[in-house]
Amino acid sequence: MPLLSLVLNILWVVTGGIWMALGWLIAGVVMIITIIGIPWARSAFTIAWYTLLPFGQEAVRRDAYGGREDMGTGALGALGNIVWFVFAGWWLALGHLITAVGLALTLIGIPFAWAHLKLAGLALWPIGMEIVPADEASARRRAFGR
Repeated sequence: MPLLSLVLNILWVVTGGIWMALGWLIAGVVMIITIIGIPWARSAFTIAWYTLLPFGQEAVRRDAYGGREDMGTGALGALGNIVWFVFAGWWLALGHLITAVGLALTLIGIPFAWAHLKLAGLALWPIGMEIVPADEASARRRAFGR
């Protein structure tokens, strides 16, 4: 992890990023407990880790990143995202939005507020996304002209 990403991640955790990561972790545990939520639990745990250390990583669409469509990026993934939105996505997104507004009120908090806004979007529609190192994502975009 580059030094700048490390410093930003430490500041992120100290300024409250740990609480939203805990929210994602709780969502994943609740999904496992309900049994029918197990297909969504893996995504919740992956995004919990991403929410804990967001700098130096990026959420990208799997079909754009990998070059091919899969079950999560097609119609079944859209249906899964709708179910996700109803049961978990909206309240996780709301938590990120509230945190973003609070951080945006300070000058130092603006980069963190921006990261929370990205995470709020991810919270609404996570299926079909993949968390990858930011340098890999930008290299793929350059290679494929996106």
